[in-house]
Amino acid sequence: MFSGIIEQLGRVRSIRRENENVHFVLEADMAKELKIDQSVAHNGVCLTVVDVLDNAFQVTAIHETLLRTNLGLLNEGDEVNLERCLRLNDRLDGHMVQGHVDTTALCTVAEDQAGSWKFTFEYKRNPEWVTVPKGSICVNGISLTVVDSELSVFSVCIIPYTMEHTNLKNLKTGDTVNLEFDIIGKYVMRYLNITNNQMTAAKSRI
Repeated sequence: MFSGIIEQLGRVRSIRRENENVHFVLEADMAKELKIDQSVAHNGVCLTVVDVLDNAFQVTAIHETLLRTNLGLLNEGDEVNLERCLRLNDRLDGHMVQGHVDTTALCTVAEDQAGSWKFTFEYKRNPEWVTVPKGSICVNGISLTVVDSELSVFSVCIIPYTMEHTNLKNLKTGDTVNLEFDIIGKYVMRYLNITNNQMTAAKSRI
């Protein structure tokens, strides 16, 4: 479990493909504190540390992860948002994030607002994915507040600190980001969809 508060940026040192899996080695200051089997969120994707080097660590993304996230688009030298999992006595400064990315989204607008930045994202419609104004959304592992919300489209505003300390500073129109929707919203939408389907089925039998 994570909070969506990015600890630091890592940089991709190497990428190695093995069958349908991809092994990433990332350089990061936190590497010396990591242990094998520890969970770390990479652009919001929870991956297991499989090796620790002097100032780097290795993780592996399987085919399913590559299909659902933007990790397969990474190149050597790219910056990645990193967050270690929560401890039970940690403050929850963001929101409850599982590290289980739901889908990717396309950045359609990147607007400099003279002191802050506004990004608009568009994603494939799914009845179980929903955003609400002032609600939470996890973008590339970052806990953000939704500003505008429409079907399959939403926007967020970024303060200078977040811009400086995450890879959003490299984001431009046309780029792909990872999305994890709010877990409570997903459960509510799942329940409503199941209930509606059951009611529709019951009516058809009358």
